[in-house]
Amino acid sequence: MRRRSAMARINNNYDKLSTGYLFPEVARRTKAFSESNPGVDIYKLGIGNTTLPLTPSVIEGLRKGVDKLADIKTYTGYGDEQGDSRLRKMIAGLYLRKYNVKIEENEIFVSDGAKPDSANIQSIFGSDGKIAVQDPAYPVYVDSNVIAGRTGPAEGSTYKGIVYMPCNEQNGFFPSVPREKVDLVYICSPNNPTGAVATKEQLSDFVDYARNNRAVIIFDAAYWSYISDPDLPRSIYEVEGARECAIEINSFSKSSGFTGVRLGWSVVPKTLVAEDASPGKINSLWNRRQTTMFNGASNIAQEGGIAALSDKGLEENQAIIDYYMENARIIRECLIEKGFKVFGGKNAPYLWVKTKDGMKSWDFFDKMLREAHVVVTPGSGFGPSGEGYFRVSAFGVRDNVVKAVQSIRDNLK
Repeated sequence: MRRRSAMARINNNYDKLSTGYLFPEVARRTKAFSESNPGVDIYKLGIGNTTLPLTPSVIEGLRKGVDKLADIKTYTGYGDEQGDSRLRKMIAGLYLRKYNVKIEENEIFVSDGAKPDSANIQSIFGSDGKIAVQDPAYPVYVDSNVIAGRTGPAEGSTYKGIVYMPCNEQNGFFPSVPREKVDLVYICSPNNPTGAVATKEQLSDFVDYARNNRAVIIFDAAYWSYISDPDLPRSIYEVEGARECAIEINSFSKSSGFTGVRLGWSVVPKTLVAEDASPGKINSLWNRRQTTMFNGASNIAQEGGIAALSDKGLEENQAIIDYYMENARIIRECLIEKGFKVFGGKNAPYLWVKTKDGMKSWDFFDKMLREAHVVVTPGSGFGPSGEGYFRVSAFGVRDNVVKAVQSIRDNLK
């Protein structure tokens, strides 16, 4: 009898994912409403996608990148997987100027964005490690660890094996350190979705926890440029001891409008340690991972990044950030007038809003779409503590924001 050969097997961890990814579900419901209501204008204040055009300096930088590829004297093919040395030098300079933090160029790894880095970074840590996440949190932190097999099955709106750190009205939407020992801790500040920003004292508590437990903090700082309060930290490395226990992930997407251009970076200090890793080891592992599985960010995009971090580029992009934050003010005032309890929107481009009368997040999504024709993002899609809230994004063109606000004022019951 002929023996049956082994077959290819799928990664069954994907089957653990409890629901469809949040943003495609938002898009699906929006499309269904639009098809059922032809001719109705829909105002999108949901997904955090930038809307204003890139600044003149950035466009000039991108064009420079294209022109270099058109000339044999300046053409470049594969670059350093870690990123263009000029860009890494400018990023290091940004940390020194903005935060008074010294980062070595070989601790900076340029990538195609914060989202892939947030998902990929866990691959250099043990698959049996326990993770803790802010709750609510950006879905990629949880979903990527589910796919990697670091969790058990879904149990309602949570996953077995994950330590959820509740962020709620009582703690100002920033959590306390875990009561148990964990290995990886995900923190996002300014937070997506709540718009809350951690104080230096709050981050210090997590740094102390991580150092005492030989844990590693994955710190997502993608919205750093929206912090206007000088007393709030923009980088975890402003906290003493963070270089021993934290990886920082950042992006050009929200600071420079690169959501479609795709460019980001991660800082992996050589002083970083873990339970079984001495200084330098984690940096070398991430370097190995990137050189094995990543060919480097686009040469063209990196020229745009260099332009974005120039003095002129930073000045131009600050004007766009101010524009979005004015949108946040307009939205915030409207929602408060309508009797909602509103958080965030002051040092972050997101507003975190409590539904009325205990309404569920997705029920309110449908109500807002049906009555005001405005798309928001259900809070429950970001974790169990997000139930009963919704996120509103300030990333919009002013005319659309004004129309959306007026529709809420006139039509939302």
